[in-house]
Amino acid sequence: MIQTLEISQFTPTADKVIWDVRDADKYREGHIEHAKSQPLDTLNQALLDATDGDIYVLCGGGTKAVKAVELLNELDPTRTIIHLTGGTRGAAACGMTIVAEPQD
Repeated sequence: MIQTLEISQFTPTADKVIWDVRDADKYREGHIEHAKSQPLDTLNQALLDATDGDIYVLCGGGTKAVKAVELLNELDPTRTIIHLTGGTRGAAACGMTIVAEPQD
């Protein structure tokens, strides 16, 4: 089941499953705290089965996250998938901490 939540209303914590579905380079350039890099092309049934609880999904601004939540919902319509609308750009705009990682 797909739900939506505006990024400005979200508080990232270590106990939440937060997937940033952009490519790894974009993720390393900057992502919200506690988000895990899970590029769109890596999403599959096995990954979903290995993950417990609700899944929060975001990208840079919205297009990849829409595709990701639709795919995840097709794979398991009973799982709650929350689309964090506004993405990383929205998170930065509302003052959330953005974490950058060193480039290779």
